[in-house]
Amino acid sequence: MVQFRSSQPCQLPGSAADEQPQHCSALYNSPIVQPGAAARAVPRTKGDRDPAPRVPEPCAAFAHPAPIPLKPKAEAEAIEKELLEDYRFGRQQLIEMWGHACAVAVTKAFPLPSLPRKQPTVLVVCGPAQNGAIGLVCARHLRVFDYEPTIFYPKRSLDPLYRDFTTQCEKMDIPFLSYLPTEVQLINDAYNAVVDAVLGAEAELGEGRGPCAGILATLKHVRIPIVSLDVPSGWDVEAGSSGGISPDVLVSLMAPKQCARRFLGRQHFVAGRFVPYDVQKKFELNPPDYPGTECVVALRAPQ
Repeated sequence: MVQFRSSQPCQLPGSAADEQPQHCSALYNSPIVQPGAAARAVPRTKGDRDPAPRVPEPCAAFAHPAPIPLKPKAEAEAIEKELLEDYRFGRQQLIEMWGHACAVAVTKAFPLPSLPRKQPTVLVVCGPAQNGAIGLVCARHLRVFDYEPTIFYPKRSLDPLYRDFTTQCEKMDIPFLSYLPTEVQLINDAYNAVVDAVLGAEAELGEGRGPCAGILATLKHVRIPIVSLDVPSGWDVEAGSSGGISPDVLVSLMAPKQCARRFLGRQHFVAGRFVPYDVQKKFELNPPDYPGTECVVALRAPQ
């Protein structure tokens, strides 16, 4: 399909912190979910193709012995810089690990047998920067895991690395939408969930009103579940958001960001097992225990 290319920069609307207390304000005294614990499919009434509105619900869990700290944007950037410069991780390597972990989180939140639609369709919406590249890798791994992803990537990056990720998806016959339907019902009818990889922690507050504004307006009104990668699009990394999209699932990369205290969804995963022990200790990440060979673990919001 023909890919829409926008000439406008992708920007992030400014947002202020919600003054009211949120359910996740104490999330990081948090227990974690038993491995394999699955989210239930969104219920539907007979004859109604729309899933019911999303309702946050707690997950069965066991205790994590100490709080998991929330990281500001500057500290998250410092951790990534140390991995790249001191530990000689490659950027492609990090994006690949993060994208794989995000796909694993999607399979845990929405196992194939639980999906409300016969076809295991997932819409992956990608922005032009690193979070979008993570979304591309996530889509590729979802295809390997027998889901049927479709990608909307309106402003393709010219970075050769990101172009390689795009080529990999194309070679695996993952379809790309040429436009995102503005009629939300079309999205609700076609997909089981949406992966939000539009804007991430790298987005600057006040980036704004280009093609991403229309994307966020559409995502804000979809009734199927949304999975946000690292930072929900439209949110400030530290203050969060009171008027942006409301994801059902959040996948934090390396460590939860400060905006996670505003997260009201059902499940919050952390994908940071690969972070070397000395980096964990230096930045006081206090990661949860990752059972077995798991690369992600689910945190539980307080009841």
